[in-house]
Amino acid sequence: MTTELEMLAWAVALTLLMWIPYILAHIANVGLMAALTYKADASPLPAWAARAKKAHYNAIENLAPFAALVVIAHLAQISNDATQAAAVAYFWFRAAHFVLYISGLPFARTLTFAGSWLAQICILYQILWAG
Repeated sequence: MTTELEMLAWAVALTLLMWIPYILAHIANVGLMAALTYKADASPLPAWAARAKKAHYNAIENLAPFAALVVIAHLAQISNDATQAAAVAYFWFRAAHFVLYISGLPFARTLTFAGSWLAQICILYQILWAG
């Protein structure tokens, strides 16, 4: 398996787990039985948990283009130092984005988002022009 595909798998694993903190916060907020029904859906989450939910949605939105780029690069047999480094960077920027988004640090989520976006642009460049 290429580094790019491995990092895609890790990014998927990370995204699959991101819902857990805000669901646990919802359960703690309204109780298990209410959380299992639709009755409590309108209950507000604590601010950090609401940010975790937004970070999860953002991760899902960004996973699709990253996955497409990795699959295209794989099918085109484009794997080099740049694509490998970009895939690793994408994963770590997304992990940091989740943690920093939840923490509410100003500008931190934007910088990590920009880093993950640039990692995708790097892979795209390798596919379209350097590959």
